[in-house]
Amino acid sequence: MKQVFLETHGCQMNAADTDRMEALLFHSGYLRTEAVENADLIIVNTCSIREKAENKIYSLFGTYRPLKRRNPDLILGLTGCLAQQEGERLLKRAPHINFVMGPDEVERVAQVVEAATKSRKSRVWIEFDKGKEYAIPQIDLLPGERANTSSFVNIIKGCDKFCSFCVVPFTRGREKSRSADEICAEARQLIDQGAREIILLGQNVNAYGKRDLIPAVAFHELLYRVAEIPGLERLRFTTSHPRDFTPETVTAFGELDVLVNHLHLPVQSGSDRILEEMRRGHGVDEYMGLIQALKDTVPDMAFSTDVIVGFPSETEREFEMTLELMGKVGFSNSYMFQYSARPNTPAADWPDTTPEEVKKHRLQKTIELQNRLTHEQGQRFLGKSVEVLVEGLSRKSSDDGTPRWRGRTAHYWSLQFDDPESKVQQGDLVTVQVEGLRGHSFFGSMIGCNGEVPQKNPVKV
Repeated sequence: MKQVFLETHGCQMNAADTDRMEALLFHSGYLRTEAVENADLIIVNTCSIREKAENKIYSLFGTYRPLKRRNPDLILGLTGCLAQQEGERLLKRAPHINFVMGPDEVERVAQVVEAATKSRKSRVWIEFDKGKEYAIPQIDLLPGERANTSSFVNIIKGCDKFCSFCVVPFTRGREKSRSADEICAEARQLIDQGAREIILLGQNVNAYGKRDLIPAVAFHELLYRVAEIPGLERLRFTTSHPRDFTPETVTAFGELDVLVNHLHLPVQSGSDRILEEMRRGHGVDEYMGLIQALKDTVPDMAFSTDVIVGFPSETEREFEMTLELMGKVGFSNSYMFQYSARPNTPAADWPDTTPEEVKKHRLQKTIELQNRLTHEQGQRFLGKSVEVLVEGLSRKSSDDGTPRWRGRTAHYWSLQFDDPESKVQQGDLVTVQVEGLRGHSFFGSMIGCNGEVPQKNPVKV
């Protein structure tokens, strides 16, 4: 078989798209390799949400140019959001690329690669899917492979919100939801093949079912349906929008045991004026009201978020309001960025009045605050027993060679622990005593495995 090297940048949707391309390419004669120098085909799946991410991709393709010189038959492909955004312009900047392919063409990746192999003329494939239905045909896993313990299932693509800073509607298109039957069938297949946790994915995941889905199914109804699948231990979803969060979804957190007590809920800013400029469609009070409703339903609920600092016209006081909001919520983790203009977005045409040094200073203060909040949140678990879903072996063994495993708590904290009796397997639920904290990761000692009841009942965190 030929060999393909796949590299992914960006969000979990991109990671899921890369996994899909790997499976489709296997059935057309390609086996994935981790050695780029051995590849017959290199595909880089890209992100365009930040200017820094774009620059990294251009630099990366410069490093692949010598491989192309040594092997003229090597096929180079650039896929994902940057491909959709830049199209033909990419070929002008990097003419050694054989094809440029947008996210809506993932299902045709084998055809795109075949066309690139037959023709030495570079080609761009960035047509949006014009059909009203969004479907992902079922295919088998690769031979000898099991599903990831924590597996992604795409349920909706695109976004209709058109926030003034965001390029997603222009790179991923308008919202389209998959049928609930197809989603449940994929989740069931993954669970049968070893998955224990399902993560429902979408750029705006809780907008599921709000547009052109026949038969109509609301997002909270989908959660209940997936939760009923035998063998499912945990259920998550990301990324949600405060505007689309319904009371029924809040209630689901209290009623569904498998729906974890962690939520990623982007806020972006703590200033009502900036939120209006961002076209977020909600204010601080609405956001905090939703946080409180979730805490009332699940008292130990944990939250993570997205924050942008240095948005056009943001004052120092408005930035401080963002820090105040972060402190009030007590986020366990945040994805923090300084604003950079994105092509086609309304904000790209506005005067960017905030100096670069001010943006960097604000970002550093935000990072420092989040580090403190993360440490404070983590401290409350020290000495407690927690339930961990084992995702695989750690890259490093213990000093005495004892197998070391990694996994996650329901609150989405990473945790590593040793297994001196070699009892653990990928996909197990184990009880671990938390002994220490490094950043957003715990380490500890296993005290129970797959239903064993320790002396002290574990906290499902």
